[in-house]
Formats: sequence, structure tokens, C-alpha cells
Amino acid sequence: MRRPYQFPVQSAATPVTPPAQPCVSAGRTERPSWTPSSRIFPKRLRPRPTRPRCRTTCARRRNRRFRAPRAARRKRRSARCSPIWDDPNREGLVETPKRFVNAYEELFAGYKECPAEALDRTFSETGGYDDLVLVRDIPFYSHCEHHVMPFTGRAHIAYMPVERVVGLSKIARLIDVYARRLQTQEHLTSQIATAIDEILNPRGVAVMLEAEHTCMSMRGVAKPGSLTLTTRFTGLFRSDPQEQVRFITMVRSAR
Repeated sequence: MRRPYQFPVQSAATPVTPPAQPCVSAGRTERPSWTPSSRIFPKRLRPRPTRPRCRTTCARRRNRRFRAPRAARRKRRSARCSPIWDDPNREGLVETPKRFVNAYEELFAGYKECPAEALDRTFSETGGYDDLVLVRDIPFYSHCEHHVMPFTGRAHIAYMPVERVVGLSKIARLIDVYARRLQTQEHLTSQIATAIDEILNPRGVAVMLEAEHTCMSMRGVAKPGSLTLTTRFTGLFRSDPQEQVRFITMVRSAR
């Protein structure tokens, strides 16, 4: 059997702590502030840590007498912090903020226009015409809502009227109402089709948009010439695949 562990017993001849020494000045017995077994100095004898010098601070103090005047420093700082690294006070840029605001008011004028007012003019003298009405190759431009960069293309709109037809220029005006906003091509296609379907109540609506996005052709992957095509069908165009084929054939023909 293993013997149990025996803890060492310290003899009385070797005390753990040094004996107390009399303190004459205080008139009482107390332990000294420093003993030979201590490994640290008392607080009053510890050396103070020295702070290392900062080279940047020393250089600034040495160069303080050679600093440029305050006006020159302010001008240099404004030029360094300018986001376009150009002089905003030169002749070509003085009127730029005003021109910028006017241009954007025109580019995003669609927020101030109503789609219902664009399609308010209709005609009933159609001679009983109830077949497809197609307006194709309508140019449009809009701005991507992700990067605020333009995308341009052509729109093809078709609908099947019921008793009344709308002016052809009104369809182009409707496209501008929605295109002159921050858009995505998918949302723009859906908005045009929904507006014609709800305002004119035709038997069917077909919308096709083809556009090139500068956020893809000028930046990022930088693939100029790539086109994005989106379509939306409602009513008869959605339920009858032959009408969809007819619409696409008429759009692609004679090109």
C-alpha cells in the first residue's frame, strides 16, 4: 500500500516572517516597511517610469517656427480635402451647382406628373376596331436607383382596345412619366403595363423594354453593348401564348 502524503512541518526555530522590531519613534511595535525577503521596493523608493519620446511630436515642435501663415495653411487644407480635387471658384465651375439642380429637376420630372393624366385623351370613332395596336421603338432614358446612373433603350407597347383607343403620343408620354424617376427596368416594365391595364381597361396589354445600363457598361464588369430585355403580359396576351408570339413577331419584323 502507498503511504499517505505527509505535509512538511515547519520547525519553530525558523519563523515564516521576520520578528517584529521595536519602533522607537512611534512608541509601538510594528513590522518594517521593507524586509530582505521582499522582491520589490517600497513606493517611496520605486524609480519613476520614464515616458518615451514621440518622434512625431518632437518633429512638430522643431518645425513649429517654420510653419506657413494661417491663410496659406487653410487654403492648402481645403484643396487637400476637396472631393473632386478641383478649384470650385474657377469660371467653369462657378455655375455648376445651379446647372446641376436644373438638370436633375428635368431628368426626374416624372415625380411631379400623374400617369392618369397622360392617358386621359381617348377616341371612340374607331369603326369597330378591336385588334392589336402596337407602338414600337419608342426611345426612353431613365436612371438606375442603385447607382443613379442612366440606362437607355426602346419600348414596345401593344394593347387590344375595347370601343375606345388612346392617342399614340399619350403612350410615349406615359413611358416618360415613369422613366423620369429612379427606376429598375423590371419595375418600369410592370408600372407601364399596370397603368395601361387599369386606366384603359383593354382586353390585354403587352410591354417589352430593351435597354443598356451604364452601371454595367461603364463601371463594374464594364461590358458595353449588352442589352437587358424585360416583358410583361396581361389579359389576353397572358392567357393566349399565340398572341405573345404574334406580338414578339411584329416587334422583331422589318428590322
